[in-house]
Amino acid sequence: MSGGVYGGDEVGALVFDIGSYTVRAGYAGEDCPKADFPTALGVALAEREADGAAGPTDGDAATRKERAAAAARTYSIDTNALHVPREGVEICSPLKNGMIEDWDSFQAILDHTYRRHIKSETPLHPVLMSEAPWNARGKREKLTEIMFEHYNIPAFFLCKTAVLSAFANGRSTGLVLDSGATHTTAIPVHDGYVLQQGIVKSPLAGDFITMQCRELFQETAIEITPPYQIAAKEPVREGAPPNWRKKEKLPTVSKSWHTYMCNEVIQDFQATVLQVSDSPYDEQSAAQMPTVHYEFTNGYNCDFGAERLKIPEGLFDPSNVKGLSGNTMLGVSHVVTTSVGMCDIDIRPGLYGSVIVSGGNTLLQGFTDRLNRDLSQKTPPSMRLKLIASPSTVERRFSSWVGGSILASLGTFQQMWISKQEYEEGGKQCVERKCP
Repeated sequence: MSGGVYGGDEVGALVFDIGSYTVRAGYAGEDCPKADFPTALGVALAEREADGAAGPTDGDAATRKERAAAAARTYSIDTNALHVPREGVEICSPLKNGMIEDWDSFQAILDHTYRRHIKSETPLHPVLMSEAPWNARGKREKLTEIMFEHYNIPAFFLCKTAVLSAFANGRSTGLVLDSGATHTTAIPVHDGYVLQQGIVKSPLAGDFITMQCRELFQETAIEITPPYQIAAKEPVREGAPPNWRKKEKLPTVSKSWHTYMCNEVIQDFQATVLQVSDSPYDEQSAAQMPTVHYEFTNGYNCDFGAERLKIPEGLFDPSNVKGLSGNTMLGVSHVVTTSVGMCDIDIRPGLYGSVIVSGGNTLLQGFTDRLNRDLSQKTPPSMRLKLIASPSTVERRFSSWVGGSILASLGTFQQMWISKQEYEEGGKQCVERKCP
């Protein structure tokens, strides 16, 4: 451990990639994560108050009360626990805008991952963790402190998601277009460093598409029934009202939990039915598109035609979307060109020459073809455009995890870790120096 170099090649480093939609975690060197479960968790506040109410001058008692309230929370984490209907369970997420907001629930997720998926002791493995490219300094330091003080890990490294996605695709320079659940971002990466001035964000992403689908169902009076309510259903002919029986003795669930379960049904519809049109949407060509048959969880089934193309069109052309007209939100291809335009003229060819597509939202059918078409019309004639999009869904969804897995298992990376010794000597500030 002398000289600040950690361990060597036999070290089983762990890689954590915590996104707005799912948590991915596993061992470096493997080709896909061991754990992949929702970031959202169910929180139930237990009904026990801290002993003794705090008096007006009793500041310590007030903080004790807060602590006791935090300790009285119980969490439902992971797919199975989350799907059990329980009374008084609210759905919340530890992240806001890609950064950690709720540290208690964030630690609950880490505890669960170690206990259920990694099944090993925390002091045995160094940890590489991904972070949003716009992560704040205070949050980075707090995370470093928690990992060393609370989890007692031997070494730690923080790396930007965009840099990891670029590494996963074998590039150290490129423009990473990441479209996930909460936002679509274009992040320029040059020689393994994020160029902060060129980051462009747009809220048009997976959750936006889910919202559009929900509005479509309301307009067409299609009822979304989450599976937890259904005891039995009868097959019905196409377009006929669903015939199903509700479960008896269901607990009174919270609105946020019920909405989360409904969204899961809508997300399945999104993945199965929606398709991005090859060219800008117009009614006539959309009407000639083949329809797709879809059956909802309650047995209702029908064919979807033009709306298959119309909903995802909002990602590329926000002016088409009701309620967004006159808005300054950028479509996907605009996000890319704006980002490149904000970078130094010398490195623009390198960015256009490797536009890396990642994030679960890009798995919509036809997404990359349309992006390629739109960008080739907007790219200056002197630039060579190359779009890099892995054909495998696993790699596209997990690209920043895969990049972390590659990076943490490289021999040359081993001297980059912040070792426990360095942390004890330099304090949590060393994360700013060691992890650009």
